[in-house]
Amino acid sequence: MAKSTSSDAQMLIRSLRTAYAATPTNLKIIDLYVVYAIVTAVIQVVYMGVVGSFPFNSFLSGVLSCVGTAVLAVCLRIQVNKENKEFKDLPPERAYADFILCNLVLHLVIMNFLG
Repeated sequence: MAKSTSSDAQMLIRSLRTAYAATPTNLKIIDLYVVYAIVTAVIQVVYMGVVGSFPFNSFLSGVLSCVGTAVLAVCLRIQVNKENKEFKDLPPERAYADFILCNLVLHLVIMNFLG
């Protein structure tokens, strides 16, 4: 039983790797940005757990900034993906402009929350 589970997992990983190899480069760059934002949020949470959360507003601002940016990047990835037929009429330039504008609004709110 364990042998088939191991081979199934290897086959799944191999199929995901081959499918991701066909992903366009711009989507891979957005994926890296999402991973970077999430890793930064995790590092901030670990730091808060180790050191403490004295300026709690700063901690919340940093984590919410990272998570909000990651969510906006996922939305950008959905809109820019050519295989997604829901946004076929939306030009990529508009999607990138929406991403930049929403990030600007997000970070203005974060800066306001800091005090």
